[in-house]
Amino acid sequence: MVTLRMLIGLALGISLAAFARQVRAQENGAEVVAEIGGHKLTRAELGQKQAAKLLQARYQYYAAEREALDQLIEEQLLETEASRKHLTVDQLLQREVMSQIKDPTELQLQVYYEAMHTNEPFAAVREKIVATLRQQRLAKARDAFIQSLRSQANVRIALIPPEAEVALDNAPRRGPEDAPVLIVEFADYECPYCQQIHPELKKLEQEYAGKVALAFKDFPLPMHPHAEKAAEAARCAAEQGKFWEFHDALFNDHQLELAQLKEHARTLKLDAASFDQCLDAGEQAAGVRKDFAQARRLGLTGTPAFFVNGHFLSGAVSYSTLREVVEQQLAAAVPSRTVRERSIGQGHYRSAAHRSLPQLSACEKPQSLASGGEEWAEGSLCAWDRPGPQAIHRP
Repeated sequence: MVTLRMLIGLALGISLAAFARQVRAQENGAEVVAEIGGHKLTRAELGQKQAAKLLQARYQYYAAEREALDQLIEEQLLETEASRKHLTVDQLLQREVMSQIKDPTELQLQVYYEAMHTNEPFAAVREKIVATLRQQRLAKARDAFIQSLRSQANVRIALIPPEAEVALDNAPRRGPEDAPVLIVEFADYECPYCQQIHPELKKLEQEYAGKVALAFKDFPLPMHPHAEKAAEAARCAAEQGKFWEFHDALFNDHQLELAQLKEHARTLKLDAASFDQCLDAGEQAAGVRKDFAQARRLGLTGTPAFFVNGHFLSGAVSYSTLREVVEQQLAAAVPSRTVRERSIGQGHYRSAAHRSLPQLSACEKPQSLASGGEEWAEGSLCAWDRPGPQAIHRP
């Protein structure tokens, strides 16, 4: 009997170890997904070489997962609070939410009616307006109640967005070189959603001063006639050490005509002749096109787009979403270290936690250090130009 138990225990241990190895392989990208004539293709290679096809699909799945997770969290919070107060969930919502809703006043109804620009008389649509405003107030009150429950419960989200490698090249960067979190933004100066989120990024930099750095990549969308030249102008300003001042000015006042771009340069006291020559001759056009091509290779289809230590967020995401992913990366970076590789003519930024590090492709080889750690060896990152769909804004 003892021998049988020992054999069962040994078999179970071997099975668990094999399962753990498989899980680790999936997490770090070493899982083999195909073999061609004996050559093994890993999940990491698939993600790198087919990024344009896979990143958006992974993000859509992540967004669906996140929506489902938020719904599950909400249900759990309501059930817990209802149980604590010896109520059903419906009774809890009736007491804490529905009973707090007040009907709109006649003046408010009239204001709403005038904004409708309808030909129907007020009396004919009055009840519809009342129902609409009640529903709006109910949704707002419910959201506020759920948020209060989340705050009290100290909810922490471990679900992370999909990840991709992003070559930094010579991208302008603001913040400490050793910051544990690097946000790479792909944006368009004419994109209204990029303009909208700009102050949120500034706020994030201030809240996490010393912990967060920001790098900027140009992705001027084809439907914006002024975006590409504005991107060139910011790079011309960078030649005189004023990229971020120029960048902030463009997002703050939205003045993007050619004459206005030159006026910005004079306001910032740049050498006007040098700036005008740079802009008129298109000296920075190639750099803008390079960023654009990189965005296409990554599968980006709109702006803004963010990579927080490589973790992808699409569109004008909320401040709370950005903050959440930054917090996740800060937690993952302790006590681990930030990993940065240097390759020929370009740098790549990778997540600090080993559990979320993209794996090496055949183009990259790690070198072992005497301390037992790893250092990323020099070698170019594999890149494949692939056509992408028409770029759009990402609200």
